[in-house]
Amino acid sequence: MSLKLVVVGGGSSYTPEIIEGIIRRHETFPVSEIVLVDIEMGKKKLEVVGNLALRMIEKSAKPIQLSWTLNQKEALENADFVSTQIRVGGLEARAKDERIPLSHGFIGQETNGAGGIFKAFRTIPVLMELAQNVHTICPEAWIINFTNPAGIVTEALLKHSPHKKIIGVCNIPYNMRHSTAEILNSSPQEVQIEFVGMNHFVFGKKVLVEGIDRTEEILKIICHDDFGYSPANIVNLGWTKTFIESLKMLPNPYHQYYFQTKEVLEKDINAFKEHGTRAETVQRLEESLLNLYSDPNLRDKPKELEKRGGAFYSDVACSLMESIYNNRGDIQTVNTFNQGAIPDLPPDAVIEVNSVITREGPKPLAIGVLPPAIKGIIHYMKAFEEQVIRAALSGDYHEAYIALVMNPLVSDEKMAKVLLDELLDAHKAFLPQFQ
Repeated sequence: MSLKLVVVGGGSSYTPEIIEGIIRRHETFPVSEIVLVDIEMGKKKLEVVGNLALRMIEKSAKPIQLSWTLNQKEALENADFVSTQIRVGGLEARAKDERIPLSHGFIGQETNGAGGIFKAFRTIPVLMELAQNVHTICPEAWIINFTNPAGIVTEALLKHSPHKKIIGVCNIPYNMRHSTAEILNSSPQEVQIEFVGMNHFVFGKKVLVEGIDRTEEILKIICHDDFGYSPANIVNLGWTKTFIESLKMLPNPYHQYYFQTKEVLEKDINAFKEHGTRAETVQRLEESLLNLYSDPNLRDKPKELEKRGGAFYSDVACSLMESIYNNRGDIQTVNTFNQGAIPDLPPDAVIEVNSVITREGPKPLAIGVLPPAIKGIIHYMKAFEEQVIRAALSGDYHEAYIALVMNPLVSDEKMAKVLLDELLDAHKAFLPQFQ
């Protein structure tokens, strides 16, 4: 039986991780064909990454056929899974998302604040077109979306595209679970965190180790020790004892932008002055990675890839695909429709939630009502996400303006217009809906 995976954004430096993940799982997830897809702008990277992927597969001796192409529609023929990891406008666009807000004294980050809004504006129309193509060409295929802002993008596709077999994934719950396991001297397989919230705004409500509730214990450790589960792109600043004792939940690394805004902004502006934006750091790292990938003797994913903020993608995306394929019925944290898991939110709101993974897709586990400490801000952030989607799909200037005004990291009616105008101008080549 053939099993085909298409990786959209195949020239990404993350691709060796997904290749490694497929190789490691081949006994239980026997992918027979992988096609890497990219656009003309990424052709050179696609060839470098594709050749490394070929060498990795040859070393593994697994019967996997690999190819790469710039023709998305041809690649999608007979696909069973479609993984998306695109960056519309490349790292140059990310640098503008970071640089322009920072130049005005606002957080400059690729998935939060004004920069995150514009990443969504550029990305949603492109992935809407992909979803339409998948629905027409390979309607039974699952789209596994890793493209940020993952929650917003996944909700846009699930609500507004014809294709409904779409699941969003993120490595933040993975990082939180693994770091919590390390601190509690347990294996990650023994740890289960009950998550509540949305992508990049999710909280750990309960921590279980082999079924035993150890939430109170881990919260005490966070209060007294230097504790961090940040990806490579976020420097952990730590949390105060009062915050953790009052919240009674695990925050995630991205919460620093919202609950330590002044401190994070000061740190980011200093870093910006010293060595540029995070995007420029990543550009240097990516150049180094591509040089490594070009070595004809390299036949494994290099350790250096873990310095990227989205490292360990393969363990998230590949585990999900393997569980769908095998109707595994295990629990994984994904971005999907709420379906009543949080009764405070609409059934069609996309949340980041522990779900039973089946052949028919994720079945969210009930969480219960939102804890009072976060109820208001979760409703606010969900309304903000919906506003971003409206603006991205309509291309309406005033809808986009309201999205910036609503964002907690902007929340300034005069400066929202300044940021909107500058970012629209900077990204006009990738925002045809706003022309």
